[in-house]
Order: sequence, then C-alpha cells, then structure tokens
Amino acid sequence: MLSREATPYPLKDQPILIVVGVTGVGKSTTLDELQALGVKFTLLPNRREVTDDFIFNGEVIKDRTERFKRTALFRETHPGGMGQLLTELHLQEAPEHTLIFDGLRGLEEVQYAAEHSKSRFIVLDAPDLVRAGRLLGRGDGFDQVNVQASGDTLSSLKNLKGIDQVFSEEDILALSQLDARPEDILAKVKIVVDERQNYDPKEANAYLTGLHDSERVLYVDTTVHNPAQVAALVRDWL
Repeated sequence: MLSREATPYPLKDQPILIVVGVTGVGKSTTLDELQALGVKFTLLPNRREVTDDFIFNGEVIKDRTERFKRTALFRETHPGGMGQLLTELHLQEAPEHTLIFDGLRGLEEVQYAAEHSKSRFIVLDAPDLVRAGRLLGRGDGFDQVNVQASGDTLSSLKNLKGIDQVFSEEDILALSQLDARPEDILAKVKIVVDERQNYDPKEANAYLTGLHDSERVLYVDTTVHNPAQVAALVRDWL
C-alpha cells in the first residue's frame, strides 16, 4: 500500500486522519469501535509496520527498549520522526475511503505533520497510571522488554531508572499492588517510562489543541468516555 517510489498519490497531499497518542490510550480499540459503527475508512499500515518496513528495513526487533533506541537514531536525520517519514511516502493507488493512520506521538512528529500535510488529528489521552494498567490487561505480544525483578514488586519498581520522572510515589505504590506477576508489572511500567523519555504526550497534545481548530483536531480523554462513546464522538466529528 505504501512505497518510497513516487506515484501520483503522495501521502502529504492526502487528508489523512491521524490518531495521536502513546501506548495504552486506546487507539486500536477506538478504530475497532469505529468499524463496528459502520464508519468506512482505509487503515494505513500502522506505526509499527511502517517503522519495520521503512526505518528498520525489514529487520525484526521486538524489544520495545531497543526499538526506542533505534527510532531515536532515525530522528537524528529525520527530526520530524514518523510525521516526517509519512510525508516522504506514497500510496500505490488512489484511496476510496478516508485514510486513517495509527499513529503519531511526541511534539516533533505532530508539529511536522500539521505543518507539512493536510492531515487531521484525533488526540486520545489517558494518565500514565491508567496506561500501565491497560498494558497489563491487553496481552499484546509486542509489549516486550528485558527486565528482571529484584526483591518485591515495590522495590523493583523504585529501582527502575527514570520511574520517578513519570510516576509519583503514590502511583508507584498503586502499581506495586496490581494483581499481576512482578516481572509483568515491571515490564509494562518500563515501556511507559521508556516511551515517555522519547515522546512527551503533554507537549504534543498541547500543541495540537493549541491550534484552536475544532475542524482539524479532536481531543478525547479515554478515561472519561468508554470505547463506544469515544468512537461515536469521532464519527460525529467526522
């Protein structure tokens, strides 16, 4: 569907609907609910697939920490990250329905896409504590990192590098009391921490909502609305 080869259908000229949000905000769930509501759209290869094909050149990298490191290297030549990469890709054929891409994250990516394409944006948001809990519940095989718990869950979490920059003491205590194996809790929390060190959702969300363009940007807190309600909001906005 996507190629670096020039065609009459460059992505930057298409009115793509971009879902913005970090891991666990509800992007995939929202898209499933949209489909259930009968909204017709064409889902582009997602962020993971585009990264594998055009940044990693087909190399299989499952560990999330290693992926963050590799994509950080990519941003040294592409400051706009995935937002910039999208503007360099082309569709192989004309789209029949609304194009949706899942998704962008971080200030640099959304800013580049906003300034260099005709995209519209659905911003999905949820607190870090909620996202960590969702990761524990979703059982996605892609959520892999190399971690080893040392001692009890609370001690292991407190020893996790960078956790105090993302979670409060109260949050860390709440995480330690989740009903899951210590290794699983530590792994999912590390994903949230590593991701936040690479992409700040608050900056990205503030930039997009700061455009004050309700026709181009829809912001939804997925802890206030259930998945069906989120999808209905998106459908009505479209």
